[in-house]
Amino acid sequence: MGSSIADRRAAARALPELPAADAAGIGEFIERAWAEQGLSRNSLDAYRRDLELLARWLAPRGCGLSGAASSDLFDYLAERSRQGYSARSNARLLSALRQFYRQLLRFGRITADPSARLESPRLSRPLPKALGDSEIEALLQAPPLDQPAGVRDRAMLELMYATGLRVGELVGLAAGQLNLRQGVLRVTGKGGRERLVPLGEEAAHWVRRYLAEARPALAARGSPLALFLGPRGAPLSRQQFWSLVKRHAGAAGIDAARVSPHGLRHSFATHLLNHGADLRVLQLLLGHASLSTTQIYTLVAKEGLKRLHQHHHPRG
Repeated sequence: MGSSIADRRAAARALPELPAADAAGIGEFIERAWAEQGLSRNSLDAYRRDLELLARWLAPRGCGLSGAASSDLFDYLAERSRQGYSARSNARLLSALRQFYRQLLRFGRITADPSARLESPRLSRPLPKALGDSEIEALLQAPPLDQPAGVRDRAMLELMYATGLRVGELVGLAAGQLNLRQGVLRVTGKGGRERLVPLGEEAAHWVRRYLAEARPALAARGSPLALFLGPRGAPLSRQQFWSLVKRHAGAAGIDAARVSPHGLRHSFATHLLNHGADLRVLQLLLGHASLSTTQIYTLVAKEGLKRLHQHHHPRG
């Protein structure tokens, strides 16, 4: 049976310090990945953590990242399996390894790629969890409007449901990215790709109210660039937004286990498809690089249609 997250963290703390040569190599890789591929900060941070953990694990073997053999990487993956790491986590590690060793090969630092024979784990594609129309309505109405934070929360929830923004895109919005006169947001998504997203009248109304009533009270001093502000005028973090979504879900009588910030993005996509939106339009709104990523929402829409048919049709 796999160990707990606490056990894995304890095992990581017990590893040796990161060797200086590996730290320099990882830093160079991250800089090039950012410059050449435009990877998001979250992806780069995850790659850095994965590579640093492997380098510390390799240190007692005396080989370092550039000297690791395929057998070393196989052993490390087996150790991670015993510790209970998920297939998705290992798939991300493999992506980091392949890109890291490909870069070392390109610059002549190694003569063979030790990650070449590693097989990616099979990943299931679970259907996104979308809330029903009545649940969305209850969630949107949950924040108390007699305090600035409640007005902010209502505006953020309305905006996320109306636009399908990713959580990082929402909390990272700057005030300058909002154009209420034209009713659009200029969003920078994964890979630094920009897109324009329409707000909708209801979301625009609540953002206007937030700007007029709540944001001045939340801005402790100066004129912060972030659109949505948390304690002492600082930008809200992803974790803070996650916490407030869970809190408002509980107040709305919705099982908190069924609700997440990303679930609002799923609900946006699923509800648009259920009401006849074109898949390529949805791809543009969501900021997906590939249409195949967007197509998973058609499965969600089909499942909803099946349930309606089974419930209402006399031969369902």
